Amino acid sequence: MPGGYTTGMDTAYSCDLTAVRAAAARIAGAVRRTPVLTSHTLDRLAGRRVHFKCEHLQTTGAFKYRGATNAVRKLSDAEAARGVVTHSSGNHAQALALAARERGIPAYVVMPRTAPAVKKAAVEGYGGRVTECEPVLAAREAAAAKLVAETGAVLIPPFEHPDVIAGQGTAALELLEDVPDLDAVVAPVGGGGLLAGCCVAARGVSPTVRVFGAEPLGADDAARSKAAGTWLPQTGPDTIADGLLTSLGQLTWPVIRDRVEAVFTVTEEQIRSAMRLVWERMKQVIEPSAAVGVAVVLGAEFRALAGVRSVGVVLSGGNVGLDKLYW
Repeated sequence: MPGGYTTGMDTAYSCDLTAVRAAAARIAGAVRRTPVLTSHTLDRLAGRRVHFKCEHLQTTGAFKYRGATNAVRKLSDAEAARGVVTHSSGNHAQALALAARERGIPAYVVMPRTAPAVKKAAVEGYGGRVTECEPVLAAREAAAAKLVAETGAVLIPPFEHPDVIAGQGTAALELLEDVPDLDAVVAPVGGGGLLAGCCVAARGVSPTVRVFGAEPLGADDAARSKAAGTWLPQTGPDTIADGLLTSLGQLTWPVIRDRVEAVFTVTEEQIRSAMRLVWERMKQVIEPSAAVGVAVVLGAEFRALAGVRSVGVVLSGGNVGLDKLYW
């Protein structure tokens, strides 16, 4: 992979620990260092100590602000002057719009027409210029390419970008600084930017830590790809976890293939139950995508893992419209 980082396995990855640490320095002061919370109730239900990295409390309400800020801040002045373009169902769209506004440059954002209204409103509130498209990846990519051609702006996709992946990895860097004795880290996976970045960071800092992905059964391309040992793109995803509808990317898949131990899947009912549990018992408003990781650590398959006494779970976001309670 051109420009990638080579591991001892002679496998090129798009990002390494050095890049994650550089991202942490680059975004310091702009990106919130989110707290790590615990719950006696969830510890009991999970059968182990669970530490929640609260990215739903991040600026713009999701971890995406890390990667977007890193990518925007790394642009040269000449590149930045042309603005940035992305396509996103919501969280990356909001993040890039705000990161661009903070640098004083325009952001052109393609969003599927089915994206939650609360997320569209937030993008526009941050100054993003929204173009709607049909809710399929091909339509998103085509609309974004058209905007790049028309404006000359720099494309910063939601996860297929080394600087975005490195920025997302800073969440795990902070988590392990706060809780250095973790046995495992769990992160939800859609396109794979968060999981790949966190895996690079966590395994780089603590080579023995086990990293797992969490995925809806209705959008299980990462689990199927892991089982097959080859990249299998998403087909017809159907889940309330709207942030996890996208297929893995060519930059994220190699890390997940080689360094993530397993990807666990959960049902829609498990997602709803976990989301409600966190709202009620932890008093934290998380979105369905964030609840996927919680559902995994509460599930029988993960509970049966030996040697995991302490696990970190990334609560990826909290952008949910309160007029639509999923239970």
